[in-house]
Amino acid sequence: MSERLRGLYAITDSDLLGGERLLGWVDAALAGGARLLQYRDKTDDAVRRREEAEQLLRLCNYYGAGLIINDDLALAAELGVGVHLGREDGSLREARSVLGERAIIGATCHASLEFAEQAVEDGASYIAFGRFFQSVTKPGAPAATPVLLEQARRTFDVPIVAIGGITLHNAPQLRIAGADMLAVINGLFGANSPSEVERRARLFSEMFQPI
Repeated sequence: MSERLRGLYAITDSDLLGGERLLGWVDAALAGGARLLQYRDKTDDAVRRREEAEQLLRLCNYYGAGLIINDDLALAAELGVGVHLGREDGSLREARSVLGERAIIGATCHASLEFAEQAVEDGASYIAFGRFFQSVTKPGAPAATPVLLEQARRTFDVPIVAIGGITLHNAPQLRIAGADMLAVINGLFGANSPSEVERRARLFSEMFQPI
């Protein structure tokens, strides 16, 4: 994943992808072109989380995608993958020190250019803004706008991720505003079958094809 981060960024959700759904739905998203996968599970079952992360890493390696662990630096270090940290979830500088210069480290910036500036200074590989639309996963998150993306695009040289309520219908305006990656949860995995997940992933991925 040495090239500039660009494309569909799939994020798992333990409510949407419980039990046997996880691997099948993620496999479909990766087959559809997702370039990054974030494993996001807030439960306390460390053994299961490690096993699932290992399985997801094998899938990511097969498809040539990158795996990111949400808010768990220790697990990311154990598996040799990237990490995404929220505003209250640990030090980006520490993560960079532990994971090394080549690791992908993401930072939640909500709707703040100031947060983004600090994140870049602290070593973030990408900066994530959101939510842009009403989000099922984080309904109370601060709202961001396409204008913010345009400002960030002019200000920062690192990849910019948009997240929060993104669907196939509203995604194009975020691409136009400057998002390098679209981070999608419900708009991707809130589907009735793996084939529908793959279809959605392909359509999201096509938004990043040269015209």
